[in-house]
Amino acid sequence: MSIKVENISKVYGNQYALKNVSFEIKKPEIVGFLGPNGAGKSTMMKILTTYLSATEGKALVNGFNVTSQHKNAQKSIGYLPEHNPLYLELYIREYLKFNAEIYNIDKHRINEVIELTGLTIEANKKIGQLSKGFRQRVGLANALLHNPDVLILDEPTTGLDPNQLIGIRTLIKKLGEEKTVFLSTHIMQEVEAMCDRVIIINDGEIVLDKALEELRKGDEQIVVVEFDYRVEDAFLKQIPKVKHLENTHDFVYEITFTTSKDMRSKVFDFAHDNDLKILQLNQKNTSLESLFTSLTTSKDQ
Repeated sequence: MSIKVENISKVYGNQYALKNVSFEIKKPEIVGFLGPNGAGKSTMMKILTTYLSATEGKALVNGFNVTSQHKNAQKSIGYLPEHNPLYLELYIREYLKFNAEIYNIDKHRINEVIELTGLTIEANKKIGQLSKGFRQRVGLANALLHNPDVLILDEPTTGLDPNQLIGIRTLIKKLGEEKTVFLSTHIMQEVEAMCDRVIIINDGEIVLDKALEELRKGDEQIVVVEFDYRVEDAFLKQIPKVKHLENTHDFVYEITFTTSKDMRSKVFDFAHDNDLKILQLNQKNTSLESLFTSLTTSKDQ
């Protein structure tokens, strides 16, 4: 297992931030760590990355104990914290070179991670000149410098505009083809767009751990599609098994189908046959939405 967490608890005074948390993650796999603000997501990630020590329990990354073998664990991890710390006055290459020297890594790796993270066109700019989307890419490039087996990403898409979101999602999915990716978020759509599996935490406890495919089983599904221009409802209803559709904003449509079969290929074929460009195409999991609400709503509410 790339990540193994056994009965981890973290206590501040009399307050539990994490309470008896256990889970395992294999390689390659993209796992979304989902929960409301203050649920314990960042605390768990800080323990896995050795920034915090657990009060009780044990955590292993690539077989290394994060407490007793923290140096080896750190070498296995690429970490992007929620507030991506960058030196804004440095050029991208300058920043990555600085970190490569810390890791004692061959400088040829700098060009590799710049290309991998789509930074080539911005590579000669200062970090302070970049949009937030490209700054996130710099953070990912830095996390990838030492070619770690495990990526831990804390709220990697927070504050990004729709175009930046698509770029970062695509990059993370590509990285997840070879690496273990453990990412936290409080946005369900991000989990659905990127992840193989979801773990939901609430009040410091795991309340759900399931594969996305298992949660998608049912008699209906919703496909979210964005075209390059507005399409008439009657036109979209030509796609088989359409029950309901809604133009949520701009050129984005939510199409409800009366089948559990993945209908994204039918939407893609429809767009191709009618000379439409698809800018995004995802499944929206109504089961996950309802589960999240029921599992994270306070009993006192």
